[in-house]
Amino acid sequence: MTVPDPAEIGTEAGTGVGADAGGVDLENDELELQGRITTASNATFLGSIGDVAVVYKPVRGERPLWDFPDGTLAGREAAAYLVSEAFGWDIVPRTWLREGPLGIGMVQLWQEIDPEQDPVDLVLADEVPDAGWRQVLEGSDEEDRTVALIHEDTAALRRMAVFDVVVNNADRKGAHVLAMPGGHRHGVDHGLTFHVEHKLRTVLWGWLGEELSAEELDGIERVSGQLAGGLGAALAALITDGEIAALAARCDRLRSKGRFPSPSGGMPAVPWPLF
Repeated sequence: MTVPDPAEIGTEAGTGVGADAGGVDLENDELELQGRITTASNATFLGSIGDVAVVYKPVRGERPLWDFPDGTLAGREAAAYLVSEAFGWDIVPRTWLREGPLGIGMVQLWQEIDPEQDPVDLVLADEVPDAGWRQVLEGSDEEDRTVALIHEDTAALRRMAVFDVVVNNADRKGAHVLAMPGGHRHGVDHGLTFHVEHKLRTVLWGWLGEELSAEELDGIERVSGQLAGGLGAALAALITDGEIAALAARCDRLRSKGRFPSPSGGMPAVPWPLF
C-alpha cells in the first residue's frame, strides 16, 4: 500500500517531498537500515533511500495496545501526514507506507533539528519566563523541588495544538515536537491518533479556552471541506470509516466552539512520560 501524493488528492500545497527527491524514488528504491533508534517504544530504525535519510517503523515491530487495533499505527502515521497537508501548515514531515527490510511500514523523512531550541521544557517553578511561554502544570522533581512544564507561545506551536485536537492525538510528548532552524516546528510520532473515542493527551495545553484565530479556523475548514473528496478517499485506505466520521465531527465541533478545548473524560490529559 502506498500513500497518494497530496497533489493528487486536492490538498493545499505543502513542503513535503513527493515520490521523487533529487533522482531518488522514495517509494521504490531500496531502503537500507543504518541503525535502530532504541529510545522508541516500537521498533524504529534510521535508514536511507539513496542519499535521503528516513525513519522506518515496520508494522511487525508495533507493540500490541489495549485501546488501538494491532498493526494500525503505521497507517495512522501516514493518515496524520495527509491531514497535515490538508491543513497546509507543514506540521508532519513527508510520511508514507512502503515495503522495507522488515516488511511494510511507515517511512518518514528524517529531520535535522536545532539542538539549541527547546519548544517544550521543564524548569524550576520560580524560573518560568515572564513572556513568550505558557505554563501547563506544576509538579515535583526527584529532589522535591517544584518544577513547571512549559511550552513556547508561538503561532507554530498553536497550529500543532489545533492539529492534535483534530486528529485526536493521544501521545503529544515534548520530544515529539521537533525544533527546526528558523523557528518552524515539526510534529512526529502520530501512531496514536484518529481513535473514535476522546483520547487527547498532550503537553500543549497552554491555550485552553482561548479563541481560535482566523487562520486556525480556516485550516480546520480546509480539512473539513476535503474530507468529502480526495482526502477522505485517501484516508479510507488507512483508517476506518468510523474514524473518518469521528475526524469530521471533531472538525465541526472545534469550528462551532471556536476555542481551544479543555481536558475532558477520565483519562490523563498529558502523556507519560512527558518527554
